[in-house]
Amino acid sequence: MPTSLREGQQAPDFTVLDADGKPVSLKDFRGQPVVLYFFPRADTPG
Repeated sequence: MPTSLREGQQAPDFTVLDADGKPVSLKDFRGQPVVLYFFPRADTPG
């Protein structure tokens, strides 16, 4: 079940694929400021 995070709350570690298909983990940026931006899939309503 998805959980909500509040501003300033530490996010759980996760791994996603970058634009080149290479895995990137949140833990790779530990100790650095990180901004996550999510956007709707192209050509979808909303």
